[in-house]
Amino acid sequence: MKTILTSNAPAPIGPYSQAILAGNMLYCSGAIPVDPVSGDVPEGIAAQTELAIANLSAVLQAAGTGFSNVVKTTCFLTNMGDFAEFNSIYAKYFTSAPARSCVAVAALPKGVSVEIEAVAVIEN
Repeated sequence: MKTILTSNAPAPIGPYSQAILAGNMLYCSGAIPVDPVSGDVPEGIAAQTELAIANLSAVLQAAGTGFSNVVKTTCFLTNMGDFAEFNSIYAKYFTSAPARSCVAVAALPKGVSVEIEAVAVIEN
């Protein structure tokens, strides 16, 4: 197993890794919309979704892969009323339509509205 860590995404805020590479499978922790430099969280579901996806992209890139190799995502929203707006932004990046679960949760770390975790294949 190999730990993936990049300064282009927020540092873990607990005892976990940004991602773990096991064989040719990459397991990414949930990406939240925290600016990796300032620590700021933008307002609104659109800006938060864009930043969460950018943070996830940075982790995927650090492992040598990208959105086209994502096979499964799990998405967490604090308000299912944001689903349509979240979905329209998500669809711009996950064009390969990986398997996905999207669930409502009571709260997320740092008070954010969205979190996205992913599993990807690393092609040799």
